[in-house]
Amino acid sequence: MAKYLVLTDLQLIDHLKKDDENAFSEIYSRYADSLADFATSKLFDVEDARDIIHDVFVKLWQQRAQLKIDRDLKAYLFKLTRDRIVDKVRKNITRREYAAMLDSLAVGYEVTIEQKIAAKEIAKSIETSLDELSPRVKEIYLLSREENLSIIEIADKLQLSEQTVKNQLSTALKHLRASLAMVATVALLLWLS
Repeated sequence: MAKYLVLTDLQLIDHLKKDDENAFSEIYSRYADSLADFATSKLFDVEDARDIIHDVFVKLWQQRAQLKIDRDLKAYLFKLTRDRIVDKVRKNITRREYAAMLDSLAVGYEVTIEQKIAAKEIAKSIETSLDELSPRVKEIYLLSREENLSIIEIADKLQLSEQTVKNQLSTALKHLRASLAMVATVALLLWLS
């Protein structure tokens, strides 16, 4: 194992592509702590940071044969980590917005039949709003939110650039937020009436 300490990152990548677990261990030893520190500083949650770093290294191992890193392994790993952090934050924001809206409707009130109908209408409106998206944008949104794929994984799966996936996901989220804001206003008026 000591021989791996003196190898450059590019040499380690070459060994990794040949299924060398010791090369993988050395890469992990070199970068896991700094990646975890970076993720923790952005998420303020050690468990989420650990999960992200775990995912990054699992992905590195799973895609070792297809790796195309010819310069900077550290930059590549930090980019993977940053993308996972962005995905995590986006998912949490969306979930929190939906949860906050539903909580604000339910706090301190008994649920009536009308209110249950309003909640079903909100769910139906969200589905309708999803159907208003173009097929590609909807597919990207569903891969992100229902299958929990990262931007990189969606780009690989759909053979698109990461930037295209980010743009399409942003389009979907803006559309859903606008639709949800309108539906929430109507539902709140129904709830208060």
